[in-house]
Amino acid sequence: MAVVKAKKFLGQHFLKDLDIARRIADTLDDFPDVPVIEVGPGMGVLTQYLIEKRKELTVVELDRDSVPYLNEHYPALRGHIIEDDFLKLDLLKIYNSQFCVIGNYPYNISSQIFFKVLDYKNQIPCCSGMLQKEVAERIAAKPGGKTYGILSVLLQAWYDIEYLFTVSEKVFDPPPKVKSAVVKLVRNKRQSLDCDEKLFKTVIKTGFNQRRKTLRNSMKPLLGKDCDAYTDPVFDERPERLSVADFERLTNIVAAFLPGRQDERK
Repeated sequence: MAVVKAKKFLGQHFLKDLDIARRIADTLDDFPDVPVIEVGPGMGVLTQYLIEKRKELTVVELDRDSVPYLNEHYPALRGHIIEDDFLKLDLLKIYNSQFCVIGNYPYNISSQIFFKVLDYKNQIPCCSGMLQKEVAERIAAKPGGKTYGILSVLLQAWYDIEYLFTVSEKVFDPPPKVKSAVVKLVRNKRQSLDCDEKLFKTVIKTGFNQRRKTLRNSMKPLLGKDCDAYTDPVFDERPERLSVADFERLTNIVAAFLPGRQDERK
């Protein structure tokens, strides 16, 4: 069967450098007995090294041209290829306990993939792979920088994150217009937040929706224009200055002053 052509609408850029593919596969070596889901295997450049490691492997591929190619060239995958959209899958129907996630992630959905990983954070001890450099930097960013944002805080609440290395656009077919990077996320020991998790997400998103403003201004959709909570110094800060712990504390302040909670404080 002929090679599979990369499709722009699927965000496909096929990796040609085998050494990089091997290094990505190696990111899961600390979890040798944990099953793996690979997202978007394409023509199997990363898949072949996962197979070599004798991991329990399932691949999820939306491209209908790639599926017969994978079946033909990688017999070990037969019966372990899911032709579907990773973002729409119930991953617990693939593995009902722990599993790792890996991939050369399609550029157009890489952020969404990591948000989905968060939905399964108690089942995913490690998630690694390659994505565009800009998103990788955002995921690994520390408080205080321009790249630190919603994805940074939400992922760092639950995962220890390493930016491993940068990848040139020249090792892909077709070459993307941006550089790529490989990251590794390992689940931390946190079992719960010191605040309401749903409100935590809302507070983070509300804050970064107006990231150039102080929290006194950006929190108005939640707390209104004139709220007694604004006397706390945290509201003088911009959201990119706050750590995960700071956002937990902010969430608890917001919770206490949400409209309808006044009577509870009296």
